[in-house]
Amino acid sequence: MGIENLTPAAGSTHSRKRVGRGQGSGMGKTATRGQKGQKSRTGYKRKRNFEGGQQPLAKRLPKIGFHSKNVKPYVINVEKIKAVAELEEITMESIRGVHKVASSVTKIKLVGASAKDLASKIKDENVTTTGN
Repeated sequence: MGIENLTPAAGSTHSRKRVGRGQGSGMGKTATRGQKGQKSRTGYKRKRNFEGGQQPLAKRLPKIGFHSKNVKPYVINVEKIKAVAELEEITMESIRGVHKVASSVTKIKLVGASAKDLASKIKDENVTTTGN
């Protein structure tokens, strides 16, 4: 038995339905599309959300949720990360030098028991302490 002699199992394959090839085929005239109507027309494509003219579910339900435009600051606990507390001048760049902070972070807040003492070292308006 060679690969050239392989055939599909009996009854596992069917011939393609050829529509619109005359009345004798049983699928002529309307080509299995039924009578008139939108679905019988050429180029018809049902919209993903279409419910036959009824207001779609997504529009019937109320809008929920809220996305605040206020940017929440990245919080650093100076008790845990001593390197930030030991900086002479605290800016965004100097913090990035001693602690890994994502480039998308625009504001930093220093928290902890000794954070208020660092307020005099801060030279950047994007860095604040719990006292400010």
